[in-house]
Amino acid sequence: MSVAVNNETFGSEVLNAQELVLAEFYSDTCIPCKRLSPILSKLESEYGDKLKMVKINIHFSLETAEKYDAAASPTIVFFKNGEEQDRIRGFVCEEIIAEKISELI
Repeated sequence: MSVAVNNETFGSEVLNAQELVLAEFYSDTCIPCKRLSPILSKLESEYGDKLKMVKINIHFSLETAEKYDAAASPTIVFFKNGEEQDRIRGFVCEEIIAEKISELI
């Protein structure tokens, strides 16, 4: 299950993670974010312990969202070894996200 992350926990949950991290910057009022949620849940179960998923609400963690240029939602940022590896902006299909995960694992 995705971990809810905020400004205070971002470092420990994302930057210090041992596995690939998919960080979804989202908003509660974002319709594309709601459409993306079941896709991310499915991918999370498929990749198991090779992938950690976190969710960051851009309204409640504005400092982190601004730092990672994620003002638009949804924005998916992939982190590995504390460094940004890639990103996807906006709603995309499952295949595109899965392909990116496979490239980065």
